[in-house]
Amino acid sequence: MHDYLIKALAYDGQVRAYGVRSTETVAEGQRRHDTWATASAALGRTMTAAVMMGAMLKGEDKITVKIDGGGPIGVILVDTNAHGEVRGYVSNPHVDFELNEKGKLDVARAVGKNGFLSIVKDLGLRDYFTGQVPLISGEIGEDFSYYFAASEQVPSAVGVGVLVNPDHTIKAAGGFIIQLMPGTDDETITKIENQIQALPPISKLIEEGLTPEEILERLLGKIKVLEKMPVSFKCNCSKERFADAIIGLGREEIKAMIEEDGKAEALCHFCNQSYFFSKEELEHLYGNAQE
Repeated sequence: MHDYLIKALAYDGQVRAYGVRSTETVAEGQRRHDTWATASAALGRTMTAAVMMGAMLKGEDKITVKIDGGGPIGVILVDTNAHGEVRGYVSNPHVDFELNEKGKLDVARAVGKNGFLSIVKDLGLRDYFTGQVPLISGEIGEDFSYYFAASEQVPSAVGVGVLVNPDHTIKAAGGFIIQLMPGTDDETITKIENQIQALPPISKLIEEGLTPEEILERLLGKIKVLEKMPVSFKCNCSKERFADAIIGLGREEIKAMIEEDGKAEALCHFCNQSYFFSKEELEHLYGNAQE
């Protein structure tokens, strides 16, 4: 089964829901950045939540998620859009700890709690929309739930999970977002809360082969699927983009590169892809640069 995401409604439109299988997407992030188990879980949970947030966008709108809790993992940075494409990285990929008291990967310890979850939305307007909330647990899912309630005033439950193999590869990953529309009755809210409490870890359900539809049905009963889209790790970096960035440095900088090293190498933080520029290529860029 390939990764995909669904948007759905339940309880006669009182509840909006998103469900995603993100195993291959998170695995690609792990492979590119060589993240160790706890770092993989932190990055994977963030990418999973972010890609569902991206599905709330339209057209060419984009979102950047930044989590900086002061923990040993450093900063988690994730970009996503309305088309199910997501990319991301952590400052320190080689972070791993013993399991916590619940027998789970200790993501909160890796992320830390002394910091913020920040969301920047590029909606194609002159100004970006920025929302920021303090981290309440460092477990990622709870922090996104708090973001929706505090910054967007939408009561939401966010569940995200990543199962990691002993060799640090990804076994399963996925998540859900349940959002209550204004006027949702108390009986419905109580019923959903009880179902969320009773739900096994989301990554376990993905590992068992449950689809995003089946997971949302376990939480909400009958659902109406509005849309289904593929999900993937995708970076928009290219050698051409880095060449433009080098040109933007100006002739003085490029001249120094040519004289000191005779070459240059640029690395994309998001996907860990490196691009090599020979002396001849730098001289060509020098010719196109401004004084």
